[in-house]
Amino acid sequence: MNLENCPVCGRLFVRSPFRDICPSCHEEEERQFQTVVQFLRRRENRLATMEQIVDATGVPETLLVKFIKSGRLTLAQLPNLGYPCDRCGKLIREGRMCADCSKDLQGQLEMVKKEEQKKKQVFRTYYTDKERNGR
Repeated sequence: MNLENCPVCGRLFVRSPFRDICPSCHEEEERQFQTVVQFLRRRENRLATMEQIVDATGVPETLLVKFIKSGRLTLAQLPNLGYPCDRCGKLIREGRMCADCSKDLQGQLEMVKKEEQKKKQVFRTYYTDKERNGR
């Protein structure tokens, strides 16, 4: 456990593996989480988009994304909800990157591997006796 400044309010607190913000900000975050949960409990609100949830509850989008990524909000019954790809910002429902970015990154890794293999190849030159003796 480390003594750190809260990234939200700047107060000192003891960081633990379970909390990344101070106790008072955690309480506020919990209050906002309950607001979102209450909103989504209504059947008609389960089809809401991220924008609609932010507008209706006043909870910031970054906090909604945090709730989703931490597993506190599950997307199984929320078909219109997603979070941005870490690379391009396209809305996704699982993982950290969309399929396109993942494929692109995989291709770049393959290119780097091929370049490394080319660097490791040993080029051998064979000389005949005439070439070696300068004739």
